[in-house]
Amino acid sequence: MRIFTRTTVVRYCERYPQARSGLEYWHKLAKKARWACLLEVREDFPHADPVIVASGNPVVVFNIAGNKYRLIAAIHYNTQRLFVLTVLTHAEYDKENWKDTL
Repeated sequence: MRIFTRTTVVRYCERYPQARSGLEYWHKLAKKARWACLLEVREDFPHADPVIVASGNPVVVFNIAGNKYRLIAAIHYNTQRLFVLTVLTHAEYDKENWKDTL
């Protein structure tokens, strides 16, 4: 996968240093991946979940660092591009208002 907006991940690591190792692990696996569908994503990340956001588009939610953080990404399987949209704490994710902004 070609990962876009890595700066989102870097900035989040600066804000939450305890998320760094989990996010680096995610990045390492995602960068090497050649996923064609969500089932293949789940081979690497069994708890990845699809969510439909307010725009009507699907995103994939990844649990990071033992489910303490959530990375939300748009995956374009046909072009092998992954766009990191945001990273949230579990508490921020649970508020669900993030769905309205994507």
